[in-house]
Amino acid sequence: MSIKELIRNHPDGLIASAFRFAEKAHSGQKRKSGEPYFNHVLAAAEILSSWRLDETIIAAGLLHDVVEDTAATLEDIKGEFGDEITFLVDGVSKLGRLKHRGEEAKVENLRKLILALSEDLRVIFIKLADRLHNMRTLNALPPQKQKRVAIETDEIYAPIAYRLGMQHLSGELQDLAFPHLCPKEDRWLRQTVSDKYEERLRYLERIKPTLKTALEKHNLNPFSIDFRAKRWSSLYKKLLRYDMDIDKIYDLVAMRIIFLNTEECYAALGIVHHLWPPLPGRIKDFIAMPKPNGYRSLHTTVIGPGEKFIEIQIRTKEMHEEDENGIAAHWLYAQDKTKSNAFRKPAHELKKEVGWVHELRAWQEYHDSKEGYEEFLKSMKIDFFKDRIFAITPKGDVIDLPAGSTPVDFAYQIHSEIGDACVGAKVNDNIVPLNYELRSGDLVQILTQKNKKPSEDWLKFAKTSIARDRIKAALREKRGAIGQKKTPSKAELKIVSEDRIGLIKDISSVIARSHINILNIRATTNPGSRYAIDKIQCATADKNKIEKIILKLKKVKGVKEISYRLI
Repeated sequence: MSIKELIRNHPDGLIASAFRFAEKAHSGQKRKSGEPYFNHVLAAAEILSSWRLDETIIAAGLLHDVVEDTAATLEDIKGEFGDEITFLVDGVSKLGRLKHRGEEAKVENLRKLILALSEDLRVIFIKLADRLHNMRTLNALPPQKQKRVAIETDEIYAPIAYRLGMQHLSGELQDLAFPHLCPKEDRWLRQTVSDKYEERLRYLERIKPTLKTALEKHNLNPFSIDFRAKRWSSLYKKLLRYDMDIDKIYDLVAMRIIFLNTEECYAALGIVHHLWPPLPGRIKDFIAMPKPNGYRSLHTTVIGPGEKFIEIQIRTKEMHEEDENGIAAHWLYAQDKTKSNAFRKPAHELKKEVGWVHELRAWQEYHDSKEGYEEFLKSMKIDFFKDRIFAITPKGDVIDLPAGSTPVDFAYQIHSEIGDACVGAKVNDNIVPLNYELRSGDLVQILTQKNKKPSEDWLKFAKTSIARDRIKAALREKRGAIGQKKTPSKAELKIVSEDRIGLIKDISSVIARSHINILNIRATTNPGSRYAIDKIQCATADKNKIEKIILKLKKVKGVKEISYRLI
């Protein structure tokens, strides 16, 4: 439903109020293209509405540029719309100040994005909607700025969208960036492949009735059968791996079959394979073993009429919604279950469903500045933005790892003690060296020995930052003097404050601005109490630094008492 339709249905509602406020605040402002600036915030809100998010997020989307680009202040927003929307608008405003200026700035942007992800995913939804519309209108900017925004989109925002399960958005962002990053390649691709697209589409249209008839004979009535063209940027990357031979790309246009339940999906897969023989090694069950970002679907490549290869994707309507909107779809399902338009599912509960966000933040807080910006960025890309594999424990648990991982990475992913004690590994019942490169579907058994310590050689092949960090830590302990009294290496702050939205974020910001890394945060709120107790471990034992931080923290709104101890 469009924003104007929502306003017509609820003229006195939250979205209508935000619309009027933003329209007035942005009155007279123009974009580089010459169009009214308000068109941009309205377009961002339309995108959020198309993702079927709740009215709080849509209202914040309408207001997301008000503080940054008009005379209105956060206090004005708070007085009109309350704390929750103010928190979201403030979060988006801070992200709006991020600019891509070399490696160091890129890493700092990533740090701030991680913090925003950890605090409230809704801030990222609004920022992604803002970025999508900016990319759609990028041609209005000067060429140099076009490229800067395109690089930032391709390297930061598209991967974040992908990891949030928003595959459609991630692909569109990459496609919009591609002509600005690779203009010659983009022109070549469109000239070379356009005819092939049309040819493949006509072929699939011809065989669609045959497939539909076969499904109906077995009482299977799909919700829809449609076609999905491979995205330009993704196609080019794949062509590079196949010697630029377009005939080797079987999923140039894929057939997509959507059902109402999982049982029908598996039944349809059997019928498809009975109708046309499958290509060995090309059947992928992402329903039983979803991708790390939650993507679920059955994929198969079959040999169709005329000996042509066809990629077919089979999924449920719910899986398709998740493929389009990722974790944003969870807001929709939560609302459907309650039969209410209100935001029912708290953000902190949704964050539990995106475990990688917590892993990501904990990892970046573990590193101090000595590790260097380049290593941080490199590890980020390896661990979170690249292809993943799925290895399996003897108990049947699935371990999600970056491609190229080894048994050592697998061991540390299970538990640091298992990694430390690792002496060998069996993969699919065969003994393998510890530098063996694991593949998806491998059954991995780690062999351990009591009192074993990691070897420095492991650093040559360990892939994940979790494994490498633990190996380095164990080696430092090993080199330390036996029996030597351990000197404090960190401090624990105990902060008593009035509980409120954004408290942890404000405290974290003060500590971060003091160039001290946070190692751990434990928050406690007693039921019925308006006070929260936060214990924060910091990577310093310098008393002077700690005392300076305490003076700054006492100025944070709501903070009542602070104490510390060295550990």
